[in-house]
Amino acid sequence: MRIAAALLWCLTAPALAGVPEPEGFRGEPYRAEVPATVMGRPGLSPEEAEALHAQGVPFLDVLPHAARPEGLPEGTVWREKPHLTIPGATWLPNTGYEALAEPDAAYLRQGLERATGGDPEADVVVFCKRECWMSWNVAKRAMEWGYSGIHWFPGGVEAWQDLGGDLEEVQPAPR
Repeated sequence: MRIAAALLWCLTAPALAGVPEPEGFRGEPYRAEVPATVMGRPGLSPEEAEALHAQGVPFLDVLPHAARPEGLPEGTVWREKPHLTIPGATWLPNTGYEALAEPDAAYLRQGLERATGGDPEADVVVFCKRECWMSWNVAKRAMEWGYSGIHWFPGGVEAWQDLGGDLEEVQPAPR
């Protein structure tokens, strides 16, 4: 019986593990099921994120910035939708793509430097939306750059709202 149970576990364990971590960074589609871990570290539960927020740990929102659509006729009024995020979060848009142009990588490094006060061991929470690889990519990239206090919040703003948390409108952090 133990052999049968062990065999059953071996056959079902990979299915229970969910999405595996990719070797590199994840590209399109960015809105898809994510792994439970980044570089082997588990993502934060909403309650854990809420506790870190209450402690004053910096939060970095890495959701992309919606650009003005190309090809709009001249004179067309373009109104950007407000960007709503977790209160106090710093918005570092366009830093979660699979590959980053050097100006975007420098912008992310600058944002991490400001958030940590130059201490690569300082706690920082990285997030965007639920089932979004952008925050996973940023968390992994920051860890590879030597930031050991990175916490990934895979539930993002939706999980925050599910807890009853408010959101606030923000502008992108200066470059």
